[in-house]
Amino acid sequence: MPPALLDLILPPRCAGCGAPGALACPSCRAELLREPAPRPPDPPPPGLPVCWSATAYDGAARRMILAYKERGRTALVPVLAASVSACVAAWAAGGAGARREVWLVPVPSARAASRRRGHDPVRAVAAAAARELCRRGLPAALAPLLRQGRRVADQAGLGSAERAANLSGAFEVVPGSAARPRTCGSGPGAVAMVLVDDVVTTGTTLAEAARALRAAGAEPSAAVTVAATRRRRRIGDYYGQ
Repeated sequence: MPPALLDLILPPRCAGCGAPGALACPSCRAELLREPAPRPPDPPPPGLPVCWSATAYDGAARRMILAYKERGRTALVPVLAASVSACVAAWAAGGAGARREVWLVPVPSARAASRRRGHDPVRAVAAAAARELCRRGLPAALAPLLRQGRRVADQAGLGSAERAANLSGAFEVVPGSAARPRTCGSGPGAVAMVLVDDVVTTGTTLAEAARALRAAGAEPSAAVTVAATRRRRRIGDYYGQ
């Protein structure tokens, strides 16, 4: 039976700590909203916009992201979206996104991964985050402007240089996507494009997404993820291998 259906039938347990009573207990929800702040990878890849995350990719946050992304716990969408919307709101409050509509541009999932999972996890979180931002009074919209232009290898285990080579030229703007997404407010006309992903590791995925937008004449203002990996450099990374 799919995990999403089990969540409706059986008493829920927290995906972060296993405690009974809720899919995400108050303590683990707080972990996902620990401290929205800039958490760029070190070193950042060329072309990476300013990168915000809500927390580090470990502990309860890591378990909840994996439960959602790999084990079908789709009821976690609002919980993860709250992290994304908190980051976007904090970034905008700093003045960078002031008086602009925010278009949340999800990093596209590989078609094979979406078929295997039965959903596109990043797009669903970005859509829910846009709705949450609208409830907060910040005009926002889901803007699925990107798609994968070619197949890429699994990124697991790859160093920063290998990830960059694997993703080079992998994304492209969807043809005809210049149409204006519907937002929850009229706004002043200016738009801030914010890339959205679940986790940032080396930053190469977000940098490639930013490159694809720039190639189409659109400049991303920021990138936002739920969590950021604490990087452990491999020896080859120090020598550019």
